[in-house]
Amino acid sequence: MTTAGAASASAPVFDRFSIWGTSAVLGVTDPAKIAEARLQLDLELELIEQAASRFRDGTEILELNRRAGQGAIEVSPVLLDLIVCALDADAETAGACDPTVADALIALGYDRDFDDVEDSSTISATTPAPGTSGIIVDPAAMTVDLPLGVHLDLGATAKARAADRAAIAIAGSLRTGVLVDLGGDLRTAGEAPTDGWKIGITTEARSGRIDAVDEVISVTAGAIASSSTAVRTWRVGDLMAHHVIDPATGWPATRIWSMVTVAASTCAMANSLSTAALVWGEDALFELPQRSIAARLVRPDGSVERIGGWPEPTGQDEHR
Repeated sequence: MTTAGAASASAPVFDRFSIWGTSAVLGVTDPAKIAEARLQLDLELELIEQAASRFRDGTEILELNRRAGQGAIEVSPVLLDLIVCALDADAETAGACDPTVADALIALGYDRDFDDVEDSSTISATTPAPGTSGIIVDPAAMTVDLPLGVHLDLGATAKARAADRAAIAIAGSLRTGVLVDLGGDLRTAGEAPTDGWKIGITTEARSGRIDAVDEVISVTAGAIASSSTAVRTWRVGDLMAHHVIDPATGWPATRIWSMVTVAASTCAMANSLSTAALVWGEDALFELPQRSIAARLVRPDGSVERIGGWPEPTGQDEHR
């Protein structure tokens, strides 16, 4: 967990709202800046959705996927940034957080907003992810070339990257401490409150109830991200599916952990590693310390593993 940086004496204020089927929180240390910060955040989220949503007509990612195998395609700076982030996550996790799992998710029925995903009595054929090795990104030309049969899903990184981008931009332009939390993908920037940002860890993605918080940590810089096999689930035949795909099989990752929360310098890194930990299973207890990462891992029976210096719980206050 990152704790560098001076603290501010300002009392933070928060704006809570819903987006992309989950809860979101924006916090600033200067109360006079909350309205402008929300405007900037909304603009960033709209840009991210237009670039990367698989569930909204006319987005760039849909067009890029449609033209896989047709050569280099020019993309916007936002989509280019998101794809580079996804490829970095794939490299950092040795392929465990792979953006080429789109076809597997679609085969399992996750081809629309999650609120509209329906249980199915039949299972479509799914295959291992094709991998990122054939993807060519040219930052100078602003182009991306997807091989034939390779389609991207940026769900494992785009939301986290959005939190990074928004928090950094708001802190820089408004000169205030900022917290951006998009459904458990949380980034701080600028000066923190005196006692740090109080972050409640919960398995309930949409809950703001204090009794839903499992434990609380204090963060003065950096990012926290959680990934879960228990929140976004649906039934496919006899299988209880979830949205974290094991790229090696094309099926939902074996449920060794119900939730993993990671602290890192950026939200994109924290989220890619928390996602990878669900894929790694028991090996996450080795892989995360090898990367000097602090993490909290919860088993389906509720037992908790804390590694890399993750603090023991000290209270039951949520971030507010």
